[in-house]
Amino acid sequence: MFTPKEIREKMHGASEVPQSIMAQIHQERLLQIWVPKRYGGLGLRLNQGLQLLFDWSKIDGSLGWMLTLCSGANFFSRNLKPQIAKELFSNSKTCFGGSGMIGGTAEKQNDGTFLINGLWHFATGAPYLSHFTLNAKLTENGNPLLDESGNELIRSFVISKNQVEIIPNWKSMGMKATGTYSFKIENVKVSENYSFIYDEFFTDDVLDKIPFRIFADLTLLVNYLGMASHFSKEAIEIGPHLNLSFFDKKIEKAIEKVIEFANEIEGLLNESETITQEKQSEIHDYSSNLVESLSHQILQIYIQLGIKASHIDSEVYQVFCDYFTATQHSNFRREFESK
Repeated sequence: MFTPKEIREKMHGASEVPQSIMAQIHQERLLQIWVPKRYGGLGLRLNQGLQLLFDWSKIDGSLGWMLTLCSGANFFSRNLKPQIAKELFSNSKTCFGGSGMIGGTAEKQNDGTFLINGLWHFATGAPYLSHFTLNAKLTENGNPLLDESGNELIRSFVISKNQVEIIPNWKSMGMKATGTYSFKIENVKVSENYSFIYDEFFTDDVLDKIPFRIFADLTLLVNYLGMASHFSKEAIEIGPHLNLSFFDKKIEKAIEKVIEFANEIEGLLNESETITQEKQSEIHDYSSNLVESLSHQILQIYIQLGIKASHIDSEVYQVFCDYFTATQHSNFRREFESK
């Protein structure tokens, strides 16, 4: 087992996660933190999983982000028929990942299967996945299938990696080891057993009932907090004259607040209480405001570090690029308001 320090050293400047680290991740089933225990996963509670993702994001931004999004995709184990989920996740290396966009079509065949075609973008962890998940429009004889209200039907599918063409087109300044690539599928036939609807569950657990908005907000927020903590550590290495105790304290209090939110949400759901829109908005607004504040403070710290912080092989530069690449995710992005 590698220590956090050894993992950080191996990840520095890496364009992909080394196989030795992936082996440790698989051994510890870190990509299956949200997979129920009955399927072979860790079945962590929300607060446990958030703490784990924060700790790994502190080690390396790419690593934390990949673990977050891929373990998040493995949450779909709960949406699959139990026999399929148990079969897939009996393997510790099973890892889902893909795209939330609707990038293609699923043509219904006479035998009840679907023929998948399309192009999807930004599948984090693409080189490390065993299966790709995607959303596609359902068609029959080339025509869209519609629901009772006349809306096009959309379904999610799980496709084995050997049926997918990965397009390595990630060109961003940071998150270089996340393996966030596009992928293409041509004429792949898939059984209906390997399709699912994201808000229909075959398990009966409190985590199934957590609103997706809250799950996305909190799992992404701990990544920003982890990277901010890592940035602070590297900044002090370059600028020991700086007093960043205020910044470190802010991160510490924020993690406490995140765990508090997680405990509150599970507590309400355990009591069969509904998570109100007001509570969802409270968590989202808190997260958005915090990321905005962290971003401003990281910039203020960065410009005090001197030319060393701009060296492309420096640790602080990598964390800086990772953090501000991550902020381009749409989840907490706000429209610019000119004064």
